[in-house]
Amino acid sequence: MGFVSFVQARLQYKAMRSASDFAGAAQDGGAVRAMGSPAESGASLGEALADVPQDLSLPPGASFRVVVYGRARELRAGVCEEVYRIAREAIINAYRHSRARHIEAEIEYRSSGLRVAVRDNGCGIDARELESGRNGYWGLRGMRDRARRISAQLSLFSRVARGTEVELRVPDRVAFKQSVSFR
Repeated sequence: MGFVSFVQARLQYKAMRSASDFAGAAQDGGAVRAMGSPAESGASLGEALADVPQDLSLPPGASFRVVVYGRARELRAGVCEEVYRIAREAIINAYRHSRARHIEAEIEYRSSGLRVAVRDNGCGIDARELESGRNGYWGLRGMRDRARRISAQLSLFSRVARGTEVELRVPDRVAFKQSVSFR
C-alpha cells in the first residue's frame, strides 16, 4: 500500500468514524466538541479536516473523506490556521447547503506550494451567489478575505445540479516553514 493510499484510508476511516459518532451523539442529545485547528490540536491538516463533521455536529447523510497527496511538509502557523479555516468553511457549506451525497477534501503538498480542494456532488451554487456571496451570509466573503491575507489564490467552480469545488493554492514560500541549512 503506497503512502497516499494509506493516508487516504486512514483519513477516510476517521471521517466515517466521525459520522457514526455524530449519529450516536444526535440520538443521545450529545454536545458539540470543541473546534480545533491543527495548530491548536497538534493534528495534521488532514486529521483536523477529517474531524470537522464531528467537531461541528454536521448532519450526516453525505459520505466524507480526506485525501492527501505528496509528502507532508510543516506549514507556517498563521498560514496553517487560515488554510484550515477556509477548508473548514468549504466543508461546512457543502454539508449545510449542497445536499451532496459525496464530499471530499483533497490536500496536495507540491514543490510549488500547497493545494487544498473541497468538492461535492451537490446542487451547485447560483452564479450570482458564487460571485458576490449569499445575501446575509459571510462564508464565501470570509474565505476570500482569509486567502488574500496569506497571499493565496482561492477559486470557486460550480455548476447548478453538478456540484461545487473550492480550491485554495498557497505558494511554497508562504505555505511552508523553510528549512535552514548550515554549511
